[in-house]
Amino acid sequence: MAVPVNAPTSPVRRVSARHFVRLKLRVMGNNFRGQGWRAALFVAGSLIGLWFAVGAFFGLAAPGLAGDDRYALLIAAFAGGLTVLGWLLLPLVFFGVDETLDPARFALLPLTRRTLVTGLFAAALVSVPTVAVLVALSGLVVTAGVFGGWAAALVAAVGVVTGLLLCVAAARAVTSAFASMLRSRRVRDLAAVLLAVAAALLGPLQIAGLAAISDTDWDRLSGLATVIGWTPLGAPWTAGIDVAQGRAWAAPLKLLITVATIVALLAWWSRSLESAMTGTASAGPTRGRPEATGGAVAQLFPRATGWLRRDRFGALVAREARYWWRDARRRANLITIAVVGLFVPVMVNLGGQGFSLDSEQGFSLAGDTSPLLVSLSMLFVGLLAAVTLANQFGFDGSSYAANVVAGIPGRLELRARMAAFSLYVLPMLAVVAVVIALVLGEPTWIGFMAGTLVATYGVGLAVNSFVSVLGAYSLPETSNPFAMNSGAGVAKSFLTLLAMLATAAAAVPMVLAAALLGDAWLWLGLPLGVAYGVGGALLGSYLAGDVLDRRRPELLALVTPRR
Repeated sequence: MAVPVNAPTSPVRRVSARHFVRLKLRVMGNNFRGQGWRAALFVAGSLIGLWFAVGAFFGLAAPGLAGDDRYALLIAAFAGGLTVLGWLLLPLVFFGVDETLDPARFALLPLTRRTLVTGLFAAALVSVPTVAVLVALSGLVVTAGVFGGWAAALVAAVGVVTGLLLCVAAARAVTSAFASMLRSRRVRDLAAVLLAVAAALLGPLQIAGLAAISDTDWDRLSGLATVIGWTPLGAPWTAGIDVAQGRAWAAPLKLLITVATIVALLAWWSRSLESAMTGTASAGPTRGRPEATGGAVAQLFPRATGWLRRDRFGALVAREARYWWRDARRRANLITIAVVGLFVPVMVNLGGQGFSLDSEQGFSLAGDTSPLLVSLSMLFVGLLAAVTLANQFGFDGSSYAANVVAGIPGRLELRARMAAFSLYVLPMLAVVAVVIALVLGEPTWIGFMAGTLVATYGVGLAVNSFVSVLGAYSLPETSNPFAMNSGAGVAKSFLTLLAMLATAAAAVPMVLAAALLGDAWLWLGLPLGVAYGVGGALLGSYLAGDVLDRRRPELLALVTPRR
């Protein structure tokens, strides 16, 4: 007997953006449930963000509060442009993006691409950074209202809102596209090279900018601010100032530029979103590869680890080395090290040395660079390189259960992880030492610079071994290497700061040695630094390994993502 199928009495409700927002809020609440430390970090991060936002608010409202509109356009253009650039670059380099709603979770649902993009975009707006930026940039509304009345204030408010939408759309589009690019093994090397080149250019550009600003009349920058105001970087932020200064015709054009840019970024994001949902990237036709030679065990060892013995330690190093090269999230951290390693030394050793800009001779160094200052900059690079391991077990996630079941000794595992990570980092540090020494015109300084880097990096490995065992947190199960869970960004910031401070304290003896030994430091820096760094790393793995043996079950629970 056939069973009649009854049609639904009411039509199915259409999915809208508010459903994504409610879903994100519920997921955030579930993530905080039973995780008091994560909720505390979230509240602390929110208060810190609000404190900075209020300070920026009064800074941007300063022209209006002072009653001087000469620099109102200049401040709006440069502050807004830097904000947009920050949203573009900082997620790639440090903070990542909040991906509480992973696009891959919606892959099997009958949702159109437009519904998915608008919903995820609306959910992305519900975050602490967006609220902080909205509060900070609202200072432009005050400035526009003082000089142009309620009409200028209204246009400035619309510009601030559209500018915020532009920032979020830019961050999402860039991180999603770059994540898709990193998943493709054909372009990962190109991505690393491009970011390294961009990092190498940041220092010289900063030097040129500082030299130009120090010798340039501020009034002459008004022309540059006007140009920036007609680009997506400054258009939304300067629209209200234009109305206040009698250029009301420019406001709708600038808002139109902003809206068109947002639409283009969302379209770009939607194209890479499909790849993020499936976790794939187009790599073109597959080429035939020569058959691997050697036994099954030999094939598991990458070429860089061919010198290792085929024992338990060698297998762990080989496995971690492959993970660091093939996992997109880990590769993103390696690229970050390359970026910071080139940018920071150039900024410290050249940007702070009083470069002057001369029309006939170009750049000239106004002061001498001392070995002590160079050692301090190398110390900063070394600790930033080691801080990547502050949450090294978070990369494993639930797969760390295999290590727990196998009963790998903690000391052995930590030493293996240090060795595998160092296969990539130590060559980078060597390149940094050579490049900075050649840029400074002091090739004899390569030895002590490399020694300082190795020493700081070694003690940093020891410190971060403890941090990774005691302060681990889970990462979202997503193919986006820049994604962070709700509250994890705050946890990452605090743990990074803690690890950096502890590493800097542990590296103080190297700074004292550089100050006390004088010229002898040029020759003793390399052997002393290597001995200090290797000894610190081995001691850290020995002590932290005992803690790891006792905390394996708790560590596994911390790094396992909550579903």
